[in-house]
Amino acid sequence: KKMSTVRSRKAKGRRLQNWVRDTLLSIFETLDDNDVSCAIMGETGEDIKLSNPAKKLIPYSFECKNKEGFKGIYDIIAQAQSNSKATDTPVAVIKMNNHQPLAIIDATHFLQLIGKQNG
Repeated sequence: KKMSTVRSRKAKGRRLQNWVRDTLLSIFETLDDNDVSCAIMGETGEDIKLSNPAKKLIPYSFECKNKEGFKGIYDIIAQAQSNSKATDTPVAVIKMNNHQPLAIIDATHFLQLIGKQNG
C-alpha cells in the first residue's frame, strides 16, 4: 500500500512537470526536447531543465508541486475570480511572516505571458 502511494505521488509530480515542459515547448517554438526537459525524479535542482539558449528566453527556475495541500491558495484565486470582470486575470497576492509576498496567477496565463515578452 505505502509503495503505491509514493508511486502515485511521484506520478502526479511527473505529470505536472511534463505539462510545464510541453506547454513551454508549444509556446517557444524555436526550442525542442534538448532545450526543455524534466528532471529525473529524485534528482536535485530544478524540476524543469533548460539549455543555455532556453535560459536566455526563459529566465525562470521551475519547482513543480502537485499536492492537495494548496486548497487555501485556490480558495483565494476563486475569490479573486468572483470579484473580477470576465476580461480580467485574477491574481492572488499571498504573504507569510518573514517571507516575500508572492503573486499567484494561472500557470497557462503566466507561460503565455513570458512567451509574448520574448515574442
